[in-house]
Amino acid sequence: MKGIEIRYNHGLHCFAVFVTCATFVLIIAGALVTSNDAGLSIPDWPRSFGSFSVPELHGGVQYEWTHRAIAGSIILLTISIALWTFFAERRRWMKWLGIAALGTVITQAVLGGLTVLLFQPPWVSSAHAAVAQTFFCIAVAIAVFTGRRWIEEHPRTELDQRRPALFTLTLLSIFVLYVQLILGAMFRHHGMSWWPHVVNAAVVAIVLSWTAIRAISVYPHVDAVRRPAIAMLGLMVAQLCLGFLAFITRVVWGRDAAQPELPMVTATVTHVAVGALLLATTVVLAIQVWRHVPVAFEERVSGQDPVAA
Repeated sequence: MKGIEIRYNHGLHCFAVFVTCATFVLIIAGALVTSNDAGLSIPDWPRSFGSFSVPELHGGVQYEWTHRAIAGSIILLTISIALWTFFAERRRWMKWLGIAALGTVITQAVLGGLTVLLFQPPWVSSAHAAVAQTFFCIAVAIAVFTGRRWIEEHPRTELDQRRPALFTLTLLSIFVLYVQLILGAMFRHHGMSWWPHVVNAAVVAIVLSWTAIRAISVYPHVDAVRRPAIAMLGLMVAQLCLGFLAFITRVVWGRDAAQPELPMVTATVTHVAVGALLLATTVVLAIQVWRHVPVAFEERVSGQDPVAA
């Protein structure tokens, strides 16, 4: 904020990065549960077979219990970072972001429990997947906002007078990625056919390519914008290839399989993981565009900093 000196907190930033990495591991663990059809391997929640002790880890139980153990650890980590930001941060909006992270991870835990207790209804399982990705994006944002570069740099803003604005394109990219995430989750949880997910993949490719090419070609001198745009474009290409591989292994080869086979599990889990990275990278791009390339509203005061430190 203007008038408030913000100092870089190395410990808080490192802890935020750790929470982000742990959340990414949790997303992979959740994808392993779904891909191995292990969601109901433990039939109760929050206990496991009527006890809070570690059950015998075999078959699908090992995937489901490991997923729960990592999720419990993430909740404790999120409580810690919420308290840390609340008492150590001088930026009021950062305090609220820490609280939002805590609320999101609690919602995620409740949805995970409902998935088990209600026997995996597709809408609950899909919401569980979407909230998980949302929490990952919040964790990434906290890591960005607590970073040394964000705290200490003095960005030179360049007003965007194009229509649609680059910031609008980044928001559209996030929207179509969320739609794709929900459609993919509904397909994996047997709530709909595969074709809506495949059709929307073409929409995602068009919107993200438009956004990335605009950012790279118009603002090549703004590293904070160019780098996530290049990363987003590369991740999108990788995700499309992984999506095709997951479709082949799951729908074509694995249609009549008695149980999930290794190629399908590997392709699907990797597809989910790269999808999470793609969404988070797009969120980072939107944040950096908002800071460095704000929309040129007529009433904006010339030279005004669009984002406080």
